[in-house]
Amino acid sequence: MTAETLYDRLGGREGIEAVVDGFYNRVLTDKRLESYFEGVDTDTLRDHQARFISHVAGGPVEYDSRNMAAAHAHLNVTDEDFNRVAEHLDTSLRAADVSADDREELLAAVASLRADVVSV
Repeated sequence: MTAETLYDRLGGREGIEAVVDGFYNRVLTDKRLESYFEGVDTDTLRDHQARFISHVAGGPVEYDSRNMAAAHAHLNVTDEDFNRVAEHLDTSLRAADVSADDREELLAAVASLRADVVSV
């Protein structure tokens, strides 16, 4: 018997897509973050984020995060804004009734990419 992954506990693809939808609904209406998303295809962002979360949660999704720094370098992301985005993700996970342990596990995976995302 295979151990249940975080991906499974998050509800698989459908559960993760629901979390991502809630996450972007929050992020895209946050006045402090809106400048990062001007002129950006949010459907592509949602898909990319769902694949990322699925991958770090142990799901059957291929995702290459090696270009994370290059993808974010031009955005001049601050530590404060990185934290704000993480808070929106945590709020979205809470809204989806994700357990504290699972939220912590996923947020730790996201936090491990801080150095690749924050450039200011």
